[in-house]
Amino acid sequence: MQDSEFIEGLLSFIQASPTPFHAVEQMSAVLDENGFQRLMEADAWGLGSDASITGKFYVTRNDSSIIAFTLGSDPVEHGFRMVGAHTDSPCLKVKPNPEITKNGYFQLGVEVYGGVLLNPWFDRDLSLAGRVNYVTTDGAVGNMLINFEQAIATIPSLAIHLDREANENHAINKQTHIPPILMKMPEGNNNRPDFRDILMRLLAQQEPALKIETVLDYELNFYDVQAPAVIGLHQDFVASARLDNLLSCYTELMALLKAGPKQNCLMVCNDHEEVGSVSAAGAQGNFLRSVLDRLCSTTENFARSMDQSMMISVDNAHGIHPNFADKYDENHGPILNQGPVIKMNANQRYASSSETSAAFRYICEEADVPVQSFVVRSDMACGSTIGPITASEIGVRAIDVGVPTFGMHSIRELAGRWDAFYLYRALREYFQ
Repeated sequence: MQDSEFIEGLLSFIQASPTPFHAVEQMSAVLDENGFQRLMEADAWGLGSDASITGKFYVTRNDSSIIAFTLGSDPVEHGFRMVGAHTDSPCLKVKPNPEITKNGYFQLGVEVYGGVLLNPWFDRDLSLAGRVNYVTTDGAVGNMLINFEQAIATIPSLAIHLDREANENHAINKQTHIPPILMKMPEGNNNRPDFRDILMRLLAQQEPALKIETVLDYELNFYDVQAPAVIGLHQDFVASARLDNLLSCYTELMALLKAGPKQNCLMVCNDHEEVGSVSAAGAQGNFLRSVLDRLCSTTENFARSMDQSMMISVDNAHGIHPNFADKYDENHGPILNQGPVIKMNANQRYASSSETSAAFRYICEEADVPVQSFVVRSDMACGSTIGPITASEIGVRAIDVGVPTFGMHSIRELAGRWDAFYLYRALREYFQ
C-alpha cells in the first residue's frame, strides 16, 4: 500500500465514522471483504480446543468495540502479537429528554462526553449520528445506526460586544452555554417538537418497509460535518475530527490485513476509553480477556500464551506546539512527520518499559521508520491510555505509542500525514 492510498482510505474511514458504532460497522465491512469470519459471543467457537486451527476471525460487543485476530500457530507456544486502540472520541451527547424551547428557538440538551476542548465547538456546522433502539408494530425490538449527515445545528458564540472579556477570561458553562440550536420555531406554533418523533421520521426514510411504533431510546452525539482533509503548503498535515483515536484504529486494521500467515495477530478497539474504560465494552471490561480465554482453553494455557505475547497500545501523542513550547519537556517534544512516538511515564500512566520500548525501536528499525519519545513535564499531570489497563487485566508486556498531534480533544485535530503511514509500516512489520 502506498502513502496516497493509505491517506485516502484513512480520510474516508473517519468521514464515515462519526460515532464508535459507525467505526465498528466500517471495520467489520473491511474484515468481511478480506475473508475474516464473524463470530458471535453467544455461539460455541471451538477454536481453543485444537491448536492446529488456523484462520481469520472477528467479534464485536455493544456494536462499539471490536476484536479481530488471525490464527497461524499454537498460541500457547507462540503467543499473540496484539495491538489496541479505542473507538470513542470526546463529544457532545444528546440527553434522554433533550427538548429545549427558549426565545422561539428549538435546542437539544447535551452532556459533555470525555475531556472535550469546548471552545472549538462554537460556530461549527453540526450534525447528529449514533444508534437508535425501537420497537415495531408487530412487537419486534431492534436498533439501527443513523446519521443526519447534513448540518442541522450550531452553537453560536456570544458576540464580543456582549462579552468584552471573551479573549481574556472566557468560562464555558456546560449546562447553559452549549445546547445546540436546531431551528427557529414557526410563528404562532408553541408546541415543542418531540425529538423522538424527529428520529422516527429519519428511521422511516432509511427503512421505509420497517413499521416502527416507538423509539425506545438512543445514543447520539453531535459532530462537525467538515470533511477530513490533507492540508499545509506542502500537504504535510491531516486535519480532521476524531483523529484521537480513529487514526490508530484504521492503521491497526490496515496492518492486520497484512499479517503473516503463520503469526497469531490480534487487534482490539475498545469503546469508552475517554471516560475511563469502565464498561463491558471498555478496556477495563472482560471483552479481550474473554476472547483470549476461549482461544487458550485453560488457565495454564492462557498464562503460557501471555508470557509469549506483547501488546502495542496505539493512541495519539502530543506533538510539541511551537506557540506553547514551554508546556513540554524540552528533551521530549515530538515533531510532526518525524515518526511515531514511544510514550513513557515513571508512574505507569503509560505501559511502556525498557523491554517493550527496545522491541518497538527494533521493529521501527527493521521497517525503516523513525521513532521519537514523549515524557510529560515533571510538574504536570499525565494522561493515560488502554495500555496500562490491558497490561494489568491480562498480564501482558505492553508499550504505549502513537503519532504526534496538535489540538488533541478539539473538534478538529491535526496530525502529520507521513506519521500515519510510518505507524502503518511499523505495525505491518510487527504483524509480519
